Amino acid sequence: MLELKDITAGYDRRAPVVRGAHLTLRPGEALGLLGPSGCGKSTLARVAALLHRPDRGTVAFDGRPVTGFSHRAPRSLRTAVGVVFQQPRLSADPRLRLRDLVAEPLRATGRRGEAAATVPALAERVGLGADLLARRPHEVSDGQLQRACLARALVLRPRWLVCDEMTAMLDASTAAALVAVVEEYRAESGAGLLAVGHDPVLLGRWCGRTTHWNEIVKD
Repeated sequence: MLELKDITAGYDRRAPVVRGAHLTLRPGEALGLLGPSGCGKSTLARVAALLHRPDRGTVAFDGRPVTGFSHRAPRSLRTAVGVVFQQPRLSADPRLRLRDLVAEPLRATGRRGEAAATVPALAERVGLGADLLARRPHEVSDGQLQRACLARALVLRPRWLVCDEMTAMLDASTAAALVAVVEEYRAESGAGLLAVGHDPVLLGRWCGRTTHWNEIVKD
């Protein structure tokens, strides 16, 4: 169980973007978080992924409160959450070839030796041709780069996935293909999914349960 309790967070304590948010995600569940642009969804998603420390409130995994965020979070928790952001070019190191981008989490956790076997298979799974793995981000399209970012999020086989507007910058066919990859992974692994977005039709089709931003935060 992933629980966010009374989360207040932002980038200036005097003006938080999220106030008193409550959210619960069960293992294997696909939960959609629906809300307009600028309401604070992405900030809450970063808190859920342990990338941003809240000013107040508790994040708990399986009933155990998290005490560290970002690089101070325990490795066992950092590797339990995979994240895909809205803008792949802002979340990808432009110096890395795509094969190294996908393998980043393996290197960071001392599992570099697994890359040769894992990366090509995962690239194929997300629809990324082998010829593209040698290219850098500026040499591929947004859709191809987002495929690599999804592969990177899955490479450690996380128990939880946070997809923050993952399909917002993609054409319909690429968006459908990446959603299908996430669903295939969830079906085989039992991972829980938090899908953040502003499209009620997409979230309604993708997720078993959708909650609106106004339902989880204080007025």
